[in-house]
Amino acid sequence: MTALWLMFSGAFLAATLLPGGSEVLLVALLNEAPQTWFALLVVASIGNSLGAITSYYLGYLGRFAKTPEDFASKKYQHGLKLIEKYGYWALLLSWLPLIGDILCLIAGWLKLPIIQSTIMILIGKTIRYSLIVAAFMLAW
Repeated sequence: MTALWLMFSGAFLAATLLPGGSEVLLVALLNEAPQTWFALLVVASIGNSLGAITSYYLGYLGRFAKTPEDFASKKYQHGLKLIEKYGYWALLLSWLPLIGDILCLIAGWLKLPIIQSTIMILIGKTIRYSLIVAAFMLAW
């Protein structure tokens, strides 16, 4: 049970604007107890998705602090173009390092629909962790 809380916490923090390596943690926990792969997959996906939704809400609240000109910086341009082109579908890429956090932040800032955004985030995060678990299990 402690491993699941550790996985949830690590995945949640890694999905916020804080740096973290939830993939390494997942592999380490799988190494210790490979039979818990499904529980670890579910907990990692939910924790990472909730962390991304936290970034979404920070963006939503950031509407009071950020102007459209603030998003003109290069840091936000790629994410903004993806969201403008694909809408909430771009959040399937929320698992990507660096750009994923920005996509969630911009989605909140643009007030994309929360239900659709959450579903896309959850799908993207689950696919990423599923690939990690599958790779581990094949190598194990």
